[in-house]
Amino acid sequence: MFIVKKNSEMMNKTFRLPVDLLERLTEVAKAQEVSVNNLVQQCCEYALGEMAEAKRPVKR
Repeated sequence: MFIVKKNSEMMNKTFRLPVDLLERLTEVAKAQEVSVNNLVQQCCEYALGEMAEAKRPVKR
């Protein structure tokens, strides 16, 4: 069954990224037809999910 999820609250934040990384992210986002913002969000969520248990912060 398809369940529509509501977006969680969003906040603007500025990050500085190396030019070559931003170029790679932009290429992947374009190829996957998603925004760079969406791609970066998914990459961060994936990376945090893959961290070793011992290094994960406690969820609030």
